[in-house]
Amino acid sequence: MTQHLADALPTATGTQPGWWREAVIYQVYPRSFADSNGDGMGDLEGARTRLPYLKELGVDAVWLSPFYASPQADAGYDVADYRAIDPMFGSLHDADAVIREAHALGLRIIVDLVPNHCSDQHEWFKQALREGPGSPLRERFHFRSGRGAGGELPPNDWESIFGGPAWTRVEEGDWYLHLFAPEQPDFNWEHPAVQDEFRSILRFWLDLGADGFRIDVAHGLVKAPGLPDLGRDEQLKLLGNQVLPFFDQDGVHEIYRSWRTVLEEYAGDRIGVAEAWTPSADRTALYLRPDELHQAFNFQYLNTGWDADALRATIDESLDAMRVVAAPTTWVLSNHDVVRHVTRYGGGAVGLARARAAALLMLALPGSAYVYQGEELGLPEVVDLPDEVRQDPAFVRSAGQDGLRDGCRVPIPWSGEEAPYGFGSGGSWLPQPAEWAGLSVAAQTGDPHSTLELYRAALRIRRERAELGAGDAVEWLAAPAGVLAFRRGEFVCTVNTGGAAVRTPAPGTVLLASGPLADPDLLPADTAVWWQG
Repeated sequence: MTQHLADALPTATGTQPGWWREAVIYQVYPRSFADSNGDGMGDLEGARTRLPYLKELGVDAVWLSPFYASPQADAGYDVADYRAIDPMFGSLHDADAVIREAHALGLRIIVDLVPNHCSDQHEWFKQALREGPGSPLRERFHFRSGRGAGGELPPNDWESIFGGPAWTRVEEGDWYLHLFAPEQPDFNWEHPAVQDEFRSILRFWLDLGADGFRIDVAHGLVKAPGLPDLGRDEQLKLLGNQVLPFFDQDGVHEIYRSWRTVLEEYAGDRIGVAEAWTPSADRTALYLRPDELHQAFNFQYLNTGWDADALRATIDESLDAMRVVAAPTTWVLSNHDVVRHVTRYGGGAVGLARARAAALLMLALPGSAYVYQGEELGLPEVVDLPDEVRQDPAFVRSAGQDGLRDGCRVPIPWSGEEAPYGFGSGGSWLPQPAEWAGLSVAAQTGDPHSTLELYRAALRIRRERAELGAGDAVEWLAAPAGVLAFRRGEFVCTVNTGGAAVRTPAPGTVLLASGPLADPDLLPADTAVWWQG
């Protein structure tokens, strides 16, 4: 077995085997985290220098979004070489340094893996085009003849997630499948060479010391036999609501069983985390059976509104589904693909109050929590970026979605009164709002009322209290309408999702509150409180 420094790192609370069961994992979007060389783009060396901040924040692991060699047609999710680092982010030496320093600090590193598709600049795809029809390399992708008298129509009616047809025609007349941008051809996972290649890629990064993988589009690798028509337009509206011929096919599970075998060749609890958009928590749980992956993002929870009844139902459904497969439930509020939850919850003072309360609710639940960079600062979505600076391919292609993912990817503020707020010496690839000076790490550090200090306090308490994170259930307590209340051992969490204060007896001594609490028997609107019960 391969050994590395992280083998002896502690779990979040030490109450269960498997560090990942209770971990708080912080997502770093490298191009927007920290810039070490002044080119306006974040990089791996910048991330390395900021690891002590993440250690002080109190997280257990860091998930790095893609940094592979890529033409950047989709912010690095179009990979040209899975074993090389894109020069904008540094070198393989820099990746090694990040992993080593993280381990020295007691942090684990999860790298992003993109197995559904690659870049059209990947050597396999370029050679498949050069060799033309009949090339064995074309079998590693989904090349098909078109329909119509001259093959001028796409092979089926599938639509791209980024808008338009999911097929592009090449010069000699065949079409290739891309569920995302045309620059991202889908792999054919029925081909043994594809499966062998990705097992090799897993071992490459595990040998370097990676503690696991976040698996992009984990639900998309296998397509229904024959690639049948879906039979309707506006297919984006179906995502996450029903099984589709290109998503959540049962064949994906055999792939992840083979990956689990690879992960278990290595010491130190190396893990796989599925980004799997499925119609239900029960379908998500299938990815987490004991011989498959370890975690999956809980998108049902992310998409639940700020409503006590809806949140309770989603929490129960999530815990129930994961309990069947003995997997931890995960909780997430924001990531690099969705509107930041400060803005989703209403924006302004109301949105921030709800976001702070939502953070305490999330961190009080059993299982593992994910924090997206900048949410600990209370950053809102940047909704007024000029069109000319946007790089989201969904915006460029005018898809049937807002195409505004750049708004959650604006580089985060570290210090100073003017942009780029300590991000780097050469500006930032997306403009930062003027009002972010007051939201920087430096501005919030030491301010007991700041969102940053709220997260630091919550993560410290979570580490100190064995009942937080552990287990797979909550004990719901009687509560007024609009209020969630649950017990976990001697700990109690109450959350008022309503717009007015609610009088309810204090269940104990206040440990932490997301907002001002003048009267312990009066729970303010949009406020969460942690209690020693």
